[in-house]
Amino acid sequence: MRPEAVIFDIGNVLIEWQPERFYDAEIGEDRRRAMFDTVDLHGMNDKVDMGHHFTRTIYATAEDYPEFRDEIRMWHDRWIELARPEIPRSVRLLRALRAKGVPVFSLTNFGVESFDFALTHYPFLDEFDRKYISGHMKVTKPDPEIYRMVEEDCGIAPRNLLFADDRADNIAAAQVRGWQTHLFTGPDGWADCLVSHGLLTEEEAA
Repeated sequence: MRPEAVIFDIGNVLIEWQPERFYDAEIGEDRRRAMFDTVDLHGMNDKVDMGHHFTRTIYATAEDYPEFRDEIRMWHDRWIELARPEIPRSVRLLRALRAKGVPVFSLTNFGVESFDFALTHYPFLDEFDRKYISGHMKVTKPDPEIYRMVEEDCGIAPRNLLFADDRADNIAAAQVRGWQTHLFTGPDGWADCLVSHGLLTEEEAA
């Protein structure tokens, strides 16, 4: 069935999100491993994605772990260096779909303030027909509620939504709702998927 709308995750679909890579380059792998073993940095980020304030959440965590205070603050102060670079072909696919008149939405675990900051570096994040940002919704993937909220807001039947995400648990939750899905492992496979669904030609997906 040809989808009526396409939904993009953002992290590792449109923009690379590799905090460990950033810290390995900045402080070395050994210290990075020690910090991540001691501090639940991804849990901290989950709070931001749930709508907790970006600055206050990260700075409070930094004060709880003075031995890693400066490094934890980098998650905030140098955040754009954790969230880069963009994935050019994915951005081209987003724009190709919109050029064809296909409704394109985002569905992303992203904080309120951090998303606003990302917009200043990645203007294409403002090109979606609808933006579903977990920080505003106060719920994150793969909670079934976030998928239900998308369905209710857009008014499109689940079977007519095509969703790309890099995490298998997020994909599995969408499949339970009846969404069409694609587990993103790179833009080439995503392009092939869009072509196979009749949304783009091979030339348009190049």
